[in-house]
Amino acid sequence: TGIEIRREGYSIFAGEPDSYRNGGVLLPNGNPTQSGAQVFPGFRPANAVDESRRAVGVYIDLEANITDNLLGSVAFRAEDYSDFGSNVTGKLALRYDVNDSVGLRGSVQNGFRAPSLQQQYFTSTSTNFIGGVPFDITTFPVNDPAAIALGSSPLDAEESVNLSLGAVFRLGDLTLTIDGYQINIDDRIVLSENLTQPNVRAYLESLGLIGIGGGRFFINGVDTETQGIDIVANYPVFTADIGRFDLILVANVNSTDVTRTPATAELSALDPAPELFGRVNVLTFEEGNPKNKLGAHVNWSLERFGATFRATRYGEVLTPNANPANDFTLDAKTLLDVEARYQLTAKMRLAFGADNLLDEYPDAFPINLNGTGNTPFSNYSPYGRSGRLVYGRVSYDF
Repeated sequence: TGIEIRREGYSIFAGEPDSYRNGGVLLPNGNPTQSGAQVFPGFRPANAVDESRRAVGVYIDLEANITDNLLGSVAFRAEDYSDFGSNVTGKLALRYDVNDSVGLRGSVQNGFRAPSLQQQYFTSTSTNFIGGVPFDITTFPVNDPAAIALGSSPLDAEESVNLSLGAVFRLGDLTLTIDGYQINIDDRIVLSENLTQPNVRAYLESLGLIGIGGGRFFINGVDTETQGIDIVANYPVFTADIGRFDLILVANVNSTDVTRTPATAELSALDPAPELFGRVNVLTFEEGNPKNKLGAHVNWSLERFGATFRATRYGEVLTPNANPANDFTLDAKTLLDVEARYQLTAKMRLAFGADNLLDEYPDAFPINLNGTGNTPFSNYSPYGRSGRLVYGRVSYDF
C-alpha cells in the first residue's frame, strides 16, 4: 500500500526582446519581416505562463497463492488532480502452474494518463511562408480564443485497456516465455496539423481574430490498437575452466492500427474541411516503429572478469511523407554491442565497451528528401543516427 502527493509546475517566460520583436527590415516586396531572429523566435510576453497543480494518489497491491498451483494478484490506484479530476484504475493477474515445467499467466488492466501541464498551456509562435508570404503560426493553448474557434476543448485523460496471455516453460536449464498482448488506447492527446489553409484564416478573420496566419493545438481523439508477441529464451551454460555463459534470445512482433482520428464541428463545416490528424501522423503511429525486433545476448563471467555481447536486429521502418510518392523505407539493420568488465576490488568495477560496434547508420535520404544537404538521415531511425559510441566506465558501490 502507499500514498503519493505531488506538485507539478510549468512556466514559460519571455525571451530577450530582440529574439522576437520586429527589427524594421523590409523584404524585397516591401513587406516587413516577421518578428524574431529566425523562424522560431524567442518566447513573447504573450506566451508567458505560470501554472501548477496538485495530485494525490493512493494504491494497494495484493498477491496471494489461492491454491498451491494458482497465484493471484489484484491492484487498485485512485488519483485526484486539482485541475483535472479523479480516476480509479486496477489490474487483475493470474498464474497457474500446470506442473514444474509449464506455467500459464494472464492479466487485464486499465490505465489512464492525465493531460500534462505542457499540453494544456504550451504556446509559441513561429514563421511559416505560405505562397512566399510570411505568416505567424501559433501553437495555441486549448483555452485560447483562436483554438476554441477551431474546435478545441479542455483536454481529457487518455484511457487504456491492456490484455495479456502467456506461458512459461522450463526444460532443464532452459527457460522460455511467450506472451501475447493487446493494448487499446482511447483519446490519445496529439498535436493537430498546422491549420494554415486560406478558408481557415478567412474563418478566423470572420470572427474578429485578425492577423493569425494559422495555428495548431493539442486535442484528444486518436484511438489506437496494438497487438504483439514477446518471446524470451534464457539458457545458462556452466563450464569448469572458462566460466559461465548466459545465452538469451529475445523477439518481439507487433502491429499498431489507428482506429479513430479527431474532428471538430467547426472545421468540418468548412469546405474543404482541413484534416486535424493527417496521413503522416497516422503512418507515424502505424509504420514509424519496427514491427519486429530480434536480439541475441551472451553474458560471460569468470571470477573477476565479465563480458557482454549483444546483437539486435531492428525491422524496417517507414518515414512517411505528405506526398506518398516520397515515402522512404529504412531497411532492417543489425547492430552489435560489446562490453568487457573487470572487478578491480570488492566495490569497484571497470568496464570498456562499444555500442554499435560496426558503426551502422540508417539508410541515407535520396537527394529529393535532402535538398539542403543538412538532413541526410531520417529521424524515424529506431537506433538513432550517431554511429558508434565507445565508452569507459568506473562503478563504485558504497
